[in-house]
Amino acid sequence: MKAAIHPQLNNVCFVDVSSGKKFLTKSTMKSQRTENIDGEDYFVIVRDITSDSHPAFTGEKRFVDTAGRVEKFQNKFRRRR
Repeated sequence: MKAAIHPQLNNVCFVDVSSGKKFLTKSTMKSQRTENIDGEDYFVIVRDITSDSHPAFTGEKRFVDTAGRVEKFQNKFRRRR
């Protein structure tokens, strides 16, 4: 294996904006902000959506437009006379 060709893994703390939950992991990402957690320094990376807040993981249903796809298409491209 060649030396010095692999990216360095860093301790990273991903923070969910909406829930405030922190996910501690290792990543090649870095940030200017750091935080000391359990005696180790972590780069803090803020995310808008994580598995803690995404509807696919939480089971939350979102409002879906009532008009069907075909109706939307027909309305959009209806010929004007």
